[in-house]
Amino acid sequence: MNDTSGTGPVDYLELTRATYERLGYDAYRWTHNTDPVPLAPLPRPLSECRVALIASGGIYRVGQVAFTHKDDTSVRRIPTDVAIDELRAGHFAYDLTDARRDPNVVFPLEPLRRLVDDGTIGSLTSHALTFMGGIYSQRRVVAELIPRIERALDSMGADIALLVPV
Repeated sequence: MNDTSGTGPVDYLELTRATYERLGYDAYRWTHNTDPVPLAPLPRPLSECRVALIASGGIYRVGQVAFTHKDDTSVRRIPTDVAIDELRAGHFAYDLTDARRDPNVVFPLEPLRRLVDDGTIGSLTSHALTFMGGIYSQRRVVAELIPRIERALDSMGADIALLVPV
């Protein structure tokens, strides 16, 4: 299932399992939530909603501290009116070549701006949130990362959030 040409799907669960085995680590414990995801209707039409962008690709703005190590549960707030050439990517767990060439591939800020311009979505929150995925401690994700994101979302008055995993 792992396509070595780089053009097909990658079975990341299997790739991670094999990598851990090769490095001599215990098998990675994937989170498995059995509770159903609570779905909620949009509070208003999408064309009137304030959308928050949340991305795990390790994007940061020039002048902010880069993400540099696994299990980093910090969050960067990036103004949604930032110039794309002010964005950088720092992450230990994926090839950064494309993200450094065009941050929109993991942090689709320009496409979201176009959706605001054409009226598809109402507006963006004043800031987007980024963090570095690849956090191996499930406990730290629940105890540290998620509360940071929730507090930031509450302060920005987001109606909905677009989550962009890497």
